[in-house]
Amino acid sequence: MDIHIRKIEEMDYESLILLFREFALFEKLPDKMTNSLEQMFEEKNHLSGFVAVNTENEIIGYVTYFFAYYTWTGKSLYMDDLYVRPEFRAKNVGTKLINRVIAFAKTENCRKLRWQVSEWNQPAIEFYKSMGADIDSVESNCDLIF
Repeated sequence: MDIHIRKIEEMDYESLILLFREFALFEKLPDKMTNSLEQMFEEKNHLSGFVAVNTENEIIGYVTYFFAYYTWTGKSLYMDDLYVRPEFRAKNVGTKLINRVIAFAKTENCRKLRWQVSEWNQPAIEFYKSMGADIDSVESNCDLIF
């Protein structure tokens, strides 16, 4: 399968918002997905990532990220979401997306890449471990919604 990885562009937003909703359903948290197409355009300066596109120019996966500063390690990249549509999983798409983020983080002189994985998502946990990720159970998410 021929897959092209490229930066997210505004023309991708309509497809991406559908994938964001699909990911929320996959995570069993559809009510938490409150983003909208209008909001994406308003906040476009804060949306960074890459898309995986197949030969039909269809977005089949995405990864989003933002820069963070951790007091213990310094400049880092936080990978917010990595999602591949179910029918394209186990075809190296997720590997290509995460490797693109890793390469980007290294070129930006980041000290680490951080992300979360749901404790019930065993395939993702195994995938991340196979890449050498250290997965701990020390911290929990704390969200304050405005």
